Amino acid sequence: MLFSLICWSQSRSPEDRPNIIVILTDDQGYADVGFNGSEDIPTPGIDRIASNGVVFSSGYVSFAVCGPSRAGLITGRYQDRFGFARNPLLAPKDSTMGLPLSEETMADLLKKAGYRTGAIGKWHLGAHPSLVPNKRGFDEFYGFLSGGHQYFPEKWVLNDLSEARDQWDGYKTKLLKNDERVNEQEYLTDALSREALNFVNNNSDQPFFLYLAYNAPHAPMQATEKYLSRFPEIKDEKRRTYAAMVSAVDDGVGALLDLLKTLNIEENTLVFFLSDNGGPTKDNGSNNKPLRGFKGDFFEGGIRVPFALQWKGQVPSGKRYDSPIISLDIFATAASLANVKPKNELDGVDLIPYLTGNKKGNPHEELYWRNYNANRFAIRSGDSKMIIQPNQNFLFDLSKDLSESKNQFSIQEALAKKLSEKLEAWKKQLMDPIFLGLLEDEEYSRLHPDRYTPNRKIEN
Repeated sequence: MLFSLICWSQSRSPEDRPNIIVILTDDQGYADVGFNGSEDIPTPGIDRIASNGVVFSSGYVSFAVCGPSRAGLITGRYQDRFGFARNPLLAPKDSTMGLPLSEETMADLLKKAGYRTGAIGKWHLGAHPSLVPNKRGFDEFYGFLSGGHQYFPEKWVLNDLSEARDQWDGYKTKLLKNDERVNEQEYLTDALSREALNFVNNNSDQPFFLYLAYNAPHAPMQATEKYLSRFPEIKDEKRRTYAAMVSAVDDGVGALLDLLKTLNIEENTLVFFLSDNGGPTKDNGSNNKPLRGFKGDFFEGGIRVPFALQWKGQVPSGKRYDSPIISLDIFATAASLANVKPKNELDGVDLIPYLTGNKKGNPHEELYWRNYNANRFAIRSGDSKMIIQPNQNFLFDLSKDLSESKNQFSIQEALAKKLSEKLEAWKKQLMDPIFLGLLEDEEYSRLHPDRYTPNRKIEN
């Protein structure tokens, strides 16, 4: 297999650009997929990506909550390099509240290579007209701009953002199809899956990039009886609803993989699957075991996520890849395969040579994280992981202590000093936040009394 893969990589035509699909879930726990050992939530659709390709057992995201994590993924750069350090607020009049225009998105990049680009689902990278998906490289968009959404159409009572009067009204707006609001009738997850199938069907005759960002299983915890009925044995109501929401996503993923096969483009389509951060276990009933921590912190449970890649016939199947990788690598991989030069310097790397055996060693010497508001930093170097924060510092050997139960900071002084020096050098490359975030909602509204615009439609 390895020989054939190397031969393929040497003979492949530059014009033979693969389709690229990124499937992103929201707040899904590390243990809540079959390929990571889930026992109570079957995920046969998602698991097909793992069996057809590679599971990244040490797959990370660049932040432990939604917005900054997405900013890193969509740019291939540590989001703190350009000041996206917080979850953006719903502020449709503010052109600085979101992904700055200095940054090239994956859609911008792939359009330069002739790709048709589509974004479906959650955006959360800015609601100002200059920041929406159709202005950031995407030919097509179907979804919502805010950080979350109600799942049932009867709860979508606002016609557009001109009717929003607080941060959470974005959850109640009708969905957008490009710049028009639509009267969607399906359960949100099912609607997003349907639109993903439509996009692939309509664009299968050309290279395409699909960013499918499900809202599930992010709160509010809402599921239809179709999915709830699959889990009568789960007695905890929150966990049962969570399982149903994951199962809805799994159906969509399975249908998408079926379509790729039907259209005979399965072997020319790269499919990534990952969550945007670890599960907030108390909020949505997710499970991060055996990892310590949850969404929002820098223990493994906050930043290590279910992560898999499929490219049938091109990368090994049924393999677990243990070296640390990060969501930033998706952009770099796409850039390499599309043979197009990024505008900005990337922090990610092309993963394919490491998976085929053309490159040896680890893709990254170090991975880094910063939480500006909490004054918290983390670094992973090899198997060593250090967390620096105001009240207590931590140092772990993840090869022996995956659950981060044995703090070695006080007894591994030389190693802690070495990692601290690397972390300090990285910190000098970062920017302060360029906008107030979700935790500063009241302060932002006080400073911007005209945050919401009454009696005038905001064009998206």
